[in-house]
Amino acid sequence: MAATAQEMNADCNSTALPLAGVKVLELGTMITAPYSAMTLAELGASVIKVENPEGGDPFRGASSDRYGPNFIAYNHSKRSITLDLKTAEGLDALEKLIAATDVLVENYRSGVMEKFGLTSDRLRDLNARLIHCSITGFGADGPYSGRPAYDAVASALSGIYGLAVDPQDPRLVGITVADNVTGLYAANGILAALYQRERSGRGRRIEINMLESAIAFSPDAFAHYDQTGVRYGPSSRVAASQCFAFNCADGKLLTVHLSLQAKFWNNLLAALGNEDLAADPRFQDRSQRVARYDELRTTLADIFKSQTRVHWMARLDAGDVPFAPIHTIPEVMEDAQVTHLDTFEKTYHPHKGHVTTIRSPIRLAGSVRANAAPPALGEHTAEIMKELRAEAAPATGKGGVRD
Repeated sequence: MAATAQEMNADCNSTALPLAGVKVLELGTMITAPYSAMTLAELGASVIKVENPEGGDPFRGASSDRYGPNFIAYNHSKRSITLDLKTAEGLDALEKLIAATDVLVENYRSGVMEKFGLTSDRLRDLNARLIHCSITGFGADGPYSGRPAYDAVASALSGIYGLAVDPQDPRLVGITVADNVTGLYAANGILAALYQRERSGRGRRIEINMLESAIAFSPDAFAHYDQTGVRYGPSSRVAASQCFAFNCADGKLLTVHLSLQAKFWNNLLAALGNEDLAADPRFQDRSQRVARYDELRTTLADIFKSQTRVHWMARLDAGDVPFAPIHTIPEVMEDAQVTHLDTFEKTYHPHKGHVTTIRSPIRLAGSVRANAAPPALGEHTAEIMKELRAEAAPATGKGGVRD
């Protein structure tokens, strides 16, 4: 007889996460590698972040105490060690860390690891079981491999901005996309390599780049062009998906997403109670509504302007229409469902006070891990060096690294 969910949960150690015992070494700055390592930490891995002594991760620099919001966003549940990799002592300590770790994730520009002498052969000599995840902007080689890469560069080159930017009024808005999805793809690759290592006993190199990650994150536009010759632009997906944003009478914003099902269009008509719209021959079938998206949007916008957002939310909710208020960031943090899910977590740092972090959206039954506050620069250097000496002592009979 199959075990029930309750029985399976009872067998699960309530504190054990899937990556408990996995050691991760992060040579990362900004977003891609830090986000990947933080994702692994949320799954139970022990993450050491290696930073340079002169300022550390540049994201720290957004604040005078080197504990800025950008750094906090991508670095909770890690320990920080400072090493000067321009010195023999720093490289010696780094190699000892690599020898004792399971995963190395870095987002150096192509060729930087080799400048440190950390070629693939050297890494293999140090640790045959090491999983090395190298994140670059454009790949390890090719005509762009030496270029600097940031989110906007990859988003533009990959076509993401071509799907989002109005050519008549070109301005960039919204969140980082290429950076974040690259970090997530890197975490996926690392998890797959860890699973394979359990069977093979061998580590491997993983290469992830921002350009391909951003392309892979928007596959529908490429499929449409390949199969139909249709070139997607800023309104193509929203028209096909029947997504809308509206201003209500009180100036507050609302979104509606009708998707493919006819019932949601019919439900919207009932919720609006607008007989003229229901009878309008321009919008009688879905293909017409997609082709006349701008006309439909204008027509609906006039209707939504007639009442407040709370009025329309009540009508749409009662009518089973997919909708949501377009929240500001403070509104997200106060939303009833977000509060119910306990998405945001207050963590305490002894030197920095309370900071807000976001719980992992991956909920594993029976396993719970509270986020630890992002580390201060070099906060755990002495602690980690002491651990390395303790690990080296049985094999060498003496301390193995220098402070």
